Amino acid sequence: MSTLRNATRRLVTAGGAVALIAAVTLGAGGPARASATGSTPIGTFDYDLRGAGVKVPVGCFLTHSIDGSGRRIKSQLAGVDCMGLAATFSKFCNWRIDFAFADTDNRTYRTSRGATHLECRGNPLRRASAQTLPKYGKACAKFYVNGKLRAVQCHFITK
Repeated sequence: MSTLRNATRRLVTAGGAVALIAAVTLGAGGPARASATGSTPIGTFDYDLRGAGVKVPVGCFLTHSIDGSGRRIKSQLAGVDCMGLAATFSKFCNWRIDFAFADTDNRTYRTSRGATHLECRGNPLRRASAQTLPKYGKACAKFYVNGKLRAVQCHFITK
């Protein structure tokens, strides 16, 4: 008899877990929201800083996070993260992060240019305020060092 009871308990527990997973997956209740985070590797490169050569090794990534619903962006964040030896030795000088928006035909219609930071940082970061986009398409973060584009990371914004 205890074997039948244990089997029934396992079946009820498994059924409850499946129901919970289905409710979370199908979005039981609450407003629809969308968010995305992605990273793009920044390849190794050299640049000149006041006459001194600076080498950025492999191991750094541009990470871009966006939160919102439809064309409404509640928050947007982009920054550089490094790991391994790159975390110890990488500093970015004269850097900036831009946010660019393109329509579904890949035509850029708006760019929010970030400030150029003359100081050297190992973890550049930029936040953007909430906004509503006029068109569907994509939102991109662009990372520049010494005026040269080093990485781009984008998210598609669809209905």
